[in-house]
Amino acid sequence: MTKVVLITGASSGFGAAAARKFAQHHHPKEPCKLILAARSLDKLNALARELQASTSSQCHIHVAVLDVTKPESVAAFFATLPEEFQAIDVLINSAGLALGLEPAHKVYFSDWETMIDTNITGMLRVTRAVLPGMVERNRGHIINIGSTAGNWPYPGGNTYGGTKAFVQNFSRGLRADLLGKRIRVTCIEPGMSETNFSNVRFKGDDAKADKVYEGTKPLSAEDVADIIHWVNAMPAHVNINTLEVMPTCQSWSALAVNRTMESE
Repeated sequence: MTKVVLITGASSGFGAAAARKFAQHHHPKEPCKLILAARSLDKLNALARELQASTSSQCHIHVAVLDVTKPESVAAFFATLPEEFQAIDVLINSAGLALGLEPAHKVYFSDWETMIDTNITGMLRVTRAVLPGMVERNRGHIINIGSTAGNWPYPGGNTYGGTKAFVQNFSRGLRADLLGKRIRVTCIEPGMSETNFSNVRFKGDDAKADKVYEGTKPLSAEDVADIIHWVNAMPAHVNINTLEVMPTCQSWSALAVNRTMESE
């Protein structure tokens, strides 16, 4: 059976890499159906042209603008889905971002709001729109992109880490709600990954973004896309609940201790 795959945040990073992976790896007798959604129509169209050139006619692609932070954008997106793309089998909630690394007492509050609107509320809007159809058809797979930041705090990760902790807990709650349904839910939690993530976090400061990855071999978007595709390719009775992944060069460190406070 041909799967209809909806990818949010499909214009870059994990989302674009996942689109390439699903376009290139599908059953030879079943054309893939991809819905690519993001804020930039130009980037989506460029990606669609690339995919169609590399997969000939075996990939049916629908692209549409979607801003998950705007209820009217989400409503319009689903209202205008062509009929052949309406029965969504796989939802990949990849739209998300981090902004800034300032400590909580110095942060721009608007950055916090944007992260919450995108990483939490936006994910909820799209999931709530897709889920009833999955329940009605009694099939589907929701794949949410979390982060190691949701499990392991770090200075400046305050609200970003909080939003990703929400993604993990919400994914688990969905699994509880869907007991007895043939619908899988997976939360994938990457660590250090070299995409446009740090460039967005540092608001276009390329030098600052490059410094994050200096001397390391981080995860690539393609590494994470391989994982996204793999968890979906597992047999239907196998649900990968949570998958945390770091590059080999990244691990945990000792708890930070301040040794000056007592002497002040």
